[in-house]
Amino acid sequence: MPAQAPSAPDRVHDTRSGGALRLDGLSWHVGGRTIVDAVTLSVPPGEFLAVIGPNGAGKTSLFNLVTGFVRPSAGRIVLDDRDVTGLPPHRRVPLGLGRTFQTSSVFATMTVRENVEIAAQAARSGRRSLLPWSRITQAARVTAADALDRARLTGRAEAVAGSLSHGQKRKLELAILLSVAARILLLDEPMAGMAMEEVPELTGLIRDLHAGGATVLMVEHHMEVVLGLAERIAVLHHGELIACGRPAEVTADPTVREAYMGEPL
Repeated sequence: MPAQAPSAPDRVHDTRSGGALRLDGLSWHVGGRTIVDAVTLSVPPGEFLAVIGPNGAGKTSLFNLVTGFVRPSAGRIVLDDRDVTGLPPHRRVPLGLGRTFQTSSVFATMTVRENVEIAAQAARSGRRSLLPWSRITQAARVTAADALDRARLTGRAEAVAGSLSHGQKRKLELAILLSVAARILLLDEPMAGMAMEEVPELTGLIRDLHAGGATVLMVEHHMEVVLGLAERIAVLHHGELIACGRPAEVTADPTVREAYMGEPL
């Protein structure tokens, strides 16, 4: 098991102003236990930031806070200079925030195309609920087709989503984010449970989305993927940000190495 993070004279803060996404002293306490501990972090537009840490470090909880699935105990979440701390998840999506989860979340009985079209239509309508199929507009269909093309799924458009491989479902989730015009992508362990032969293709797709202008925050344990994609790495340990910097700096940091206790970096 990971050891307690060594004490440090100063808490790590990324204090740069501005950014597509900014977290100011973000904390979450549950039943007297600190899950996320005063995280301050700024992510500039177009950056690729990986969030790593031992199991139980608070990585998914941080994503839950940013996307509005839980309310913080303290601190602020600022998206493009707008305070969104009190907004529910469905009101953050139109502002450009999109997320995938550790477990694939698609409509298994619908086709790939239908999954993406319904997301595109919901985003255009600004409504939280799903719309009847008769209400899918031509504009939404065009948006969905473009998203499927960018996610390299055009050839699987008429396949039932439940029949897809794990890696293809991950690509479908990315197509859904593209269809709702998400600019800031939070990817929670996209490689989890994936066959090794599928990893390079999904890695390439994520790299292309970032190169196309998306701001990406990714939680991932697959360090080869992290080091191949991330411009910066933020390290959480027991909910606290203990390091943040370029990959070479972070992987050489003795505090990070001690927190991992020999786990691969």
